[in-house]
This record gives sequence, structure tokens and C-alpha cells, in this order.
Amino acid sequence: MKYLKKKSAQFYIGLGILGILGLFLLLGIVYRPYTPTQMDAAAKLAGPSLSHWFGGDKMGRDIFTRVQQGLRTSVLISFFATLIGTIGGTVIGALTGYYGKWLDDAVMRIIDVLFAIPSILLALVFVSLSGSGMVDVVLALGIAVIPSFAKMMRTEFREQSKLEYVQAAKLMGASDFRILFKHILPNVMPTLIDCVFISFNNCILAEAGLSYLGIGVQPPVASLGGMISEGQGYLKAAPFYVIFPGVIMVLLLIGLGLIADGNAQTFVLRIRKNK
Repeated sequence: MKYLKKKSAQFYIGLGILGILGLFLLLGIVYRPYTPTQMDAAAKLAGPSLSHWFGGDKMGRDIFTRVQQGLRTSVLISFFATLIGTIGGTVIGALTGYYGKWLDDAVMRIIDVLFAIPSILLALVFVSLSGSGMVDVVLALGIAVIPSFAKMMRTEFREQSKLEYVQAAKLMGASDFRILFKHILPNVMPTLIDCVFISFNNCILAEAGLSYLGIGVQPPVASLGGMISEGQGYLKAAPFYVIFPGVIMVLLLIGLGLIADGNAQTFVLRIRKNK
């Protein structure tokens, strides 16, 4: 609860949007008259109604249920991909920033090359090589976001390692592991949290892009990007086919973006206040 105190209005608006989407997902547990793969010939491209709140897709499947599954798929993939990027990038950034010298030169040259390539392109290459299953997409996106975490954390750990409290910990005989993850890590958490939200946002977009291209999550599992790709051929006959998954994705991205911006603004104001 301490983390939620003294945040900007943007942060709370973003949190509210994500809360609404969370309720939307929970509704699928309480109200689920159809399965995501259940087909109904009468509902084929049928508009929104009491029986099908978001209408039916080209196969007569309930769009409301499939949007819920698509949102859940995007969130789960992005969560685990961001987790991989956070752990991998933080460890690499901590070691290179703290030790420097040859380790920094060797590792960061590789990271610089990977960082110069857009994460969506890296993910595209990894998925093309490994496959398009859900686990493959998670690993591809996770590896693709490691360079951005490593760059940010390397800078933060390098700056913190020069400060007096780190030197004092060394004089007291603290191990490098304790200094890195007990003393320095808590002090770089604001930057790390910003990176997490930005990375989560990017993973949502990347996963949707891969599914849109047909190399992400494969049918019959629903994906927001895949649903938008399917529905684009029915924009005139059934615009709701694209509108509902598109709106949910936009709300998710806006919510994450507002939280990241709000958290960054709070951190900047805190720094100015302490000066």
C-alpha cells in the first residue's frame, strides 16, 4: 500500500483502467455461457445481442468469450516474457555495472548489437526459428526485452556503486551479492518498475503483432491480434469483429502507459523535493 501513496492522477487513472479490465476477465469466471471454441451457425457474423454481447465471428463463435480469452492470453504471455526480461536484464546489468572493466566491455558490446535491433524484429526471428507455440512466444519476447533492461540497469548499478553507502558496505566486509541485491537493488527499484511497465506494454504490442502476422499464438487459442487480423476482412459487414478486441487492446495499452508515466512523474517530483 505504501507504493500507492502520493502518486499522480495519471497513475490512478491507469490503475482504474486496468481494474476495469481485471473485472472484465473475472466476469468470464462468473458468466461464461459459451466456450471460446463453441460454434453456433445462427451467430455467424451476427451483431451484438443479449445472447452474444459482442456478436459472433466468422465461425459463429462468441466474440465476448474469445476477447476474454485473448486478453488473458496477451496478459499471461506479456507477464512471463517481462519476468524473463526483468530477471535476465537485471542480473546482466548489475554484474556489468558493478564490476565494469572487461566484463562490461565484452557483454555490453553484444547487448548494444541486440539493443539496436527492434524487439519485435528480434522476437520475430526467435519465433521463426523456435516455433509459434505459447511457450515459444514467451521465450522469444522475454529474450527480446533483455537488452533494454540490461542497458538501464547497468547505468543504474554503475552510478549507485560509486556512492558512499556502497563503499561503506565494502569496508564492512559485505559480499558482492549482498551489496548488489540487498543494498543497491532497492535503490534502483523506481527505474526498474518503470522498465517493467514499459516492457509489459511493448510485449503486449509485440504479441499482438506476431499473432496478427499469423506466427504468434495459434488457433484455436484466441489472441487479440489474431482476432483483429481475422476481422479486418469483415470491416463493412461486421465492424464489431474488429472494434471490440481493438478497444480492449487500446485500453490495456493506455492503462499501462498511464501507470508508467505516473510512476515516473512521482519519482521525478520526489528527486526534486529531496534536492
